[in-house]
Amino acid sequence: MVDLETRTKRIAALHQEALKRIVVMDGAGGTMVQRYKLSEADFRGDRLKAHNFDLRGNNDILALTQPDIIREIHDAFLEAGADIIETNTFNGTSISQADYGTEHLVPEFNRVSAEIARKAADEWTAKTPHRPRYVIGSLGPTNRTASLSPDVNNPGFRNVSFDELAAAYAEQSRALLEGGVDALIVETIFDTLNAKAALFGIAALGDDLGFEIPVMVSGTITDLSGRNLSGQTMEAFWHSMRHTKPFSIGVNCSFGARDLRPALADIARHADTLVAAFPNAGLPNEMGEYDETPEETAAFIVEWARDGLVNIVGGCCGTTPEHIRAIVNAVEGLGARPMQSEDPALRLSGLEPFTAVA
Repeated sequence: MVDLETRTKRIAALHQEALKRIVVMDGAGGTMVQRYKLSEADFRGDRLKAHNFDLRGNNDILALTQPDIIREIHDAFLEAGADIIETNTFNGTSISQADYGTEHLVPEFNRVSAEIARKAADEWTAKTPHRPRYVIGSLGPTNRTASLSPDVNNPGFRNVSFDELAAAYAEQSRALLEGGVDALIVETIFDTLNAKAALFGIAALGDDLGFEIPVMVSGTITDLSGRNLSGQTMEAFWHSMRHTKPFSIGVNCSFGARDLRPALADIARHADTLVAAFPNAGLPNEMGEYDETPEETAAFIVEWARDGLVNIVGGCCGTTPEHIRAIVNAVEGLGARPMQSEDPALRLSGLEPFTAVA
């Protein structure tokens, strides 16, 4: 585990950078893994050759079975100019890993994934000391939802509880911190209650460890109405998250940068913390491929930057090192979104935001 003083200095430095310039995160790890066209045997490797579940598609396990590939992906994004890389742990909770029968490996592969990313970032920082590199531990939304029933005939049924989610996120977070991440990101949030469970679990872990864990929070919207799957607008989502004092708030996935802008602007108008956004490379075509070119993605993102909407940008589904390189070049020299402040008020959230006016 990175010592507390080092982590505190790094996250403070990253915060200051994101107030001065647009900081760039990496792109889509899954897209990069797909480029390797890995077989079931590749996913199993020597370590899990006799595992009794299919593992193809379980990208998280590659930290144990194909660590060189994960390192190559990190290096590609770092060489493209990314300031921040995420760990290869999007589906790294025991809840998600239950589909593959690999729950028992969650602490190990999260720790190892963080160690791989940490080593890559540190080596690139040594190459470019004027531009230090950072590691964020990725926590995805899981494959379950605490707000909605998976059974249309039983709307009161839930296949996961708040406490189960909190415990799973805490287990993953502990391992990521042991592996050396600088901060965590709870990302692609489609259900606000899942996110609340994640942040509760992380806060409890911080109490246990004796320090406050910095967390980025990133929601996703399901259609052009600008709402997440549990029905909230992005301003209402911010009201639901603001008490946790996140390192950043923002949006990712959803659409390409052009269609993601309204949701991003909704958050940027109100958030009193850093704002981050990571769009897809457009929408997938009939074959599930992403057609938006690096230049197109970068052109939309540079508009966000010029309009003062963001502090941190990057890519989600379909974005490659070429996309990140184009984004880095496009935002070079542009100032970051200034920190916002709002007058004290009672701010509540249902599906819509509510602010009590005196």
